[in-house]
Amino acid sequence: MSIDESLIQGLRQSLEADDYHLDVAVDGDAASATITAGPDACAECLVPKELMKRMLSPMLGVAPERIEMTYPVEVHAGE
Repeated sequence: MSIDESLIQGLRQSLEADDYHLDVAVDGDAASATITAGPDACAECLVPKELMKRMLSPMLGVAPERIEMTYPVEVHAGE
């Protein structure tokens, strides 16, 4: 399965509205996703990492547990 660029772009636009930026890379059956924050971003605006992985999974064609997710700060303590 390939990356659904139109869905990824929609998610990027949504994140950019809160001053976050998304970079993704797929390597076979694994992926990495990094969200970085701009100066006006707030930690409360991000969903928990596990939810973000489930959102990205169909867009990337990779199982959620095979996505390495990096956030700019650790949010949603207890995950």
